[in-house]
Amino acid sequence: MTKSLDLVAIGRSSVDLYGQQAGGRLEDMGSFAKYVGGSPTNTAIGLARLGLKSALVTRVGADHMGRFIVEQLAREGVDTGSVTTDPDRLTALVVLGIRDRESFPLIFYRENCADMALEPADIDEGLVGSARALLVNGTHLSTPSVFAASVKAIEAARKAGTRVVFDIDYRPVLWGLTGRDQGENRFVPSGAVTDRLQFILPFCDLIVGTEEEMRILGGHEDVIEAIRAVRIATPALLICKLGAEGCVAFPGEIPAEIEEGLVVGGFPVDVFNVLGAGDAFMAGFLSGWLRGDGVERCCRLANACGAIVVSRHGCAPAMPSKVELESFLGRSHLPFRLREDEALEHIHWATTARDRHYDELTVLAIDHRSQFDELAQEIGCSADRVTSFKRLAFRALDGVAKGDSRFGMLVDARFGFDILAELSDRPYWIGRPIEVPRSRPLAFEGEDDVGIELSGWPLRHVVKCLASYHPDDPEDLRDRQERQLKRLFSSCRQTGHELLVEIIPPADSAVDERTIARALHRIYDVGVRPDWWKLEPSSDGAAWTHIVQAIEERDPWCRGIVMLGLSAPIPDLVQSFKAAAPFGLIKGFAVGRSIFHDVARDWLSNRIGDNEAVEAMASRLSALVEGWRSARADSEAAA
Repeated sequence: MTKSLDLVAIGRSSVDLYGQQAGGRLEDMGSFAKYVGGSPTNTAIGLARLGLKSALVTRVGADHMGRFIVEQLAREGVDTGSVTTDPDRLTALVVLGIRDRESFPLIFYRENCADMALEPADIDEGLVGSARALLVNGTHLSTPSVFAASVKAIEAARKAGTRVVFDIDYRPVLWGLTGRDQGENRFVPSGAVTDRLQFILPFCDLIVGTEEEMRILGGHEDVIEAIRAVRIATPALLICKLGAEGCVAFPGEIPAEIEEGLVVGGFPVDVFNVLGAGDAFMAGFLSGWLRGDGVERCCRLANACGAIVVSRHGCAPAMPSKVELESFLGRSHLPFRLREDEALEHIHWATTARDRHYDELTVLAIDHRSQFDELAQEIGCSADRVTSFKRLAFRALDGVAKGDSRFGMLVDARFGFDILAELSDRPYWIGRPIEVPRSRPLAFEGEDDVGIELSGWPLRHVVKCLASYHPDDPEDLRDRQERQLKRLFSSCRQTGHELLVEIIPPADSAVDERTIARALHRIYDVGVRPDWWKLEPSSDGAAWTHIVQAIEERDPWCRGIVMLGLSAPIPDLVQSFKAAAPFGLIKGFAVGRSIFHDVARDWLSNRIGDNEAVEAMASRLSALVEGWRSARADSEAAA
């Protein structure tokens, strides 16, 4: 059978609610971050980030948390075809905290949860046979139903020539051996657990566990004696994780001392959070093992992935990408506090972000506030009328886009709160402004602390910030604006929001073909790396050349540029697209007043009705989209 997948993982899948206040009791934590969790789920995500093809076999509830897991797995590139939605059970939850470097309290909410209801009928033997390896874990041997499902998957794997990988994954609380408040306890001896785990040993090709897990698997208090007992039952490659010391491999006969195995040292990094490091270790090891690397190389990859994750908050979101892992391994000097390495953290952010790649992005920008205030005052209409008009703009966008994720909308919460809520059910890109309109120096709306303000924004909202900025501004003004952009950038990274920076030089300033490129260089110099840039349209190919060179030199991971409109007539914008189209980094446009301004005036003045307003805006948006696509196609044909 053709092996179209690298790994099928079977087992637990949950939502992790991570306490965000490190260094205290779980009782004292006041806010929690939500991540996908569960050992095999984490490993499947980790492997996908490292460039391999993984699939997950599990169950989730028919609830919001279950949908979150499935959507996140899809974003990560994990095959979800065998993730079953269970209408009778809720998705498992885990509440976690970081108390200190040794204590990580856990509460498992797994009473009759969906993933522990997995049964043999959920196992697709064809799926298992299509993979080069099957990953099973110890937790899913703890009850008769999940044990039977795991055994059926193992039998299908052996029949199809699929290698079996066993992650011992021992959590005594999930076997009923400790109180529910002892979720972090990693070892309680139990002959019954040892017997159950040892049942599958003859079928395994690779077994991975900590020293405590080897003790429960082998049934001995002494680690090397336990490993000898495991070897009697299986010829599998055995990998024992040693925490900060790295790991030791036993491909054959077990020596007298654990240190006499193939020891591969770890990486000296500051331990922030050990939770999830083992799952990252497994993903790293498998990324080499499934590609045919030697055992020592596989161990080094595993140790590196574990070191990266142990330095971060969370499990699945902390997993490194292939590019990130290569960067980590290629450097001779790394800081002890790894999470403070700005270069590595930027690579992680840029290569693991949600919905990362856009070949095209065409956005209706209707986030204007001061312009609508002035228009409403001029006409004498209420703010409610402005809100209603913006809903018509949303209708226009939706009518043109028809669910195409290459479209987007920039809209403010003041006049467009309901639109933002409705956009959450659509696949469109969503941008939202943070700046006080026309502020110079730059100021932010909402809370005095911009990070607190952003913490209340949904993660899909891209933070848009317009700065009236020129690289030759007076030094005091320029420095103030750059400090504000740095504050905003840091806050976005802390809250997990993408950032779009819009640069418009003051109207009375001198601008040449290098001005915007120089502005970008200065902003990069202060440590700001926006995910997106929004820049003025230009018919000057030389200006675009300098801009693109600046971005590619300073941040090759930038998602791209969208062009703004500045109220230019539609034909003029379409003409300017021709100069921009040859540059792949320019993804499209985010245009507003050119599309809506005179339509808004007529509608607010009751000179036209709803349908006429929607049709006018849709027609102009369509003309811009067609103009951009035509310019891009002509450029590609010429190339």
